Amino acid sequence: MNKAISLALLVGGLVLIVYGMQASDSVGSGVSRFFTGSPTDKTMWLLIGGIVAAIVGASGLFRSSNKP
Repeated sequence: MNKAISLALLVGGLVLIVYGMQASDSVGSGVSRFFTGSPTDKTMWLLIGGIVAAIVGASGLFRSSNKP
C-alpha cells in the first residue's frame, strides 16, 4: 500500500512539472516575465509542488521497507 502511494506521488509530481513547464511558455507568463522578470505564481506553484511531490514519491519507492 505504501509503494502505491509513493508511485502515485511520483507520477502526480511529474504531471505537475509538465503542466508547470507548459504554463511557463504561456502568453500570460510571458507578459508577467516581461514586466516583473519572473513567471506567474501559478507556474511557480505547479513547478514547486511537482518537484516536492516527485521527490517524496521517489524517496518512498527507494526506501527500504524490510522491517524485522
